[in-house]
Amino acid sequence: MPKITQRMLTKQLRELEADKIISRKIYAQVPPKVEYSLTEIGKTLSSVLIELEKWGTMYISTLNKK
Repeated sequence: MPKITQRMLTKQLRELEADKIISRKIYAQVPPKVEYSLTEIGKTLSSVLIELEKWGTMYISTLNKK
């Protein structure tokens, strides 16, 4: 997502954290470091995202044929 702003990325990550899709770990170091990971419930989205990727690939292929 090369064109996302830092503000928008932070907002999206906070929403995913509030929804318990990801968890955030803060490291006490300089410079500050934050690590995000999928929660157990977040991991259950994997198969859904794979299917969306397949659909998106097919859709783009269909558009390119026109």
